[in-house]
Amino acid sequence: MTHPPQLKAARSGPIADLLFGWLAKGAAVFTLAILMAILVSLTVGAWPAIIKFGFGFLTSTTWDPVKEDFGGLVMIYGTVMTSLIALLIAVPVSFGIALFLTELSPGWLKRPLGTAIELLAAIPSIVYGMWGLLVFSPVLSTYVQQPLQKEFGDIPFVGTLFSGAPVGIGILSAGIILAIMIIPFIAAVMRDVFEVTPKMLKESAYGLGATTWEVVFKVVLPYTKAGVIGGIMLGLGRAIGETMAITFVIGNFNQIKSFSLFEAANSITSALANEFAEAGEGLHQGALMYLGLVLFLITFVVLALSKILLSQLKKNEGVKT
Repeated sequence: MTHPPQLKAARSGPIADLLFGWLAKGAAVFTLAILMAILVSLTVGAWPAIIKFGFGFLTSTTWDPVKEDFGGLVMIYGTVMTSLIALLIAVPVSFGIALFLTELSPGWLKRPLGTAIELLAAIPSIVYGMWGLLVFSPVLSTYVQQPLQKEFGDIPFVGTLFSGAPVGIGILSAGIILAIMIIPFIAAVMRDVFEVTPKMLKESAYGLGATTWEVVFKVVLPYTKAGVIGGIMLGLGRAIGETMAITFVIGNFNQIKSFSLFEAANSITSALANEFAEAGEGLHQGALMYLGLVLFLITFVVLALSKILLSQLKKNEGVKT
């Protein structure tokens, strides 16, 4: 007796669901396995430096391949500072772009402007680095660093931030280049999550007399906070892991002379790019692998903090302020 096609399709459904479930679970396990493999390989490669320097590696500013004396504080400082500067610049600009595209822009301008911003993400990082070194750095030196140093250089504490040679290369230059690179990512995510806010919520707020600013801060942002934070974390991850653009404009200087934004410095990624190919086996290579392990842990900490922040925001939902 033959069964109708409908029954055959119905009977094959559970098998297909089971296979799909196993494939999805396998993909998740495979991703975790790759993550653990990367962590283990970094730890094994860094083990000679971990045994030799321990946690003192994180607080030492010495980087001397000749004497095989290594410390990663300079690179960690450069990575953290450039990423923070990039976020301080990119987040407000990206928010403004997303707000304009979703709430204020005329219809004829939304698509070309959105496409132009997304095209910035397709530019190779080495092009950003070359542009930053040859074009942006002289402009930054002449029209930003020198005026800032002239106006604030004599003020205690504040002047320290603007001390040093205003040559257009250093932490500030690297941070601004990173900001330009991550703006398309953060702006695109913010725009997409702003657009999924139900129109009924926004129209209701406008009907009650709310301004555009109030609608965005009291309706759109609370509804899309998870996506907004996710976009910011995506940009931060891009900034922390950027290599070639930073290598061109940060100066690649393995010392901390002062906490000036104009001083040349180094980052974990630029140190790896510059030295790994020539590093000999032993402590030098182990120290570079140790830097890679630190970068991995920094990324993990950033992700963990974002998860904690999101959980706190969800916990406070509905709480009367």
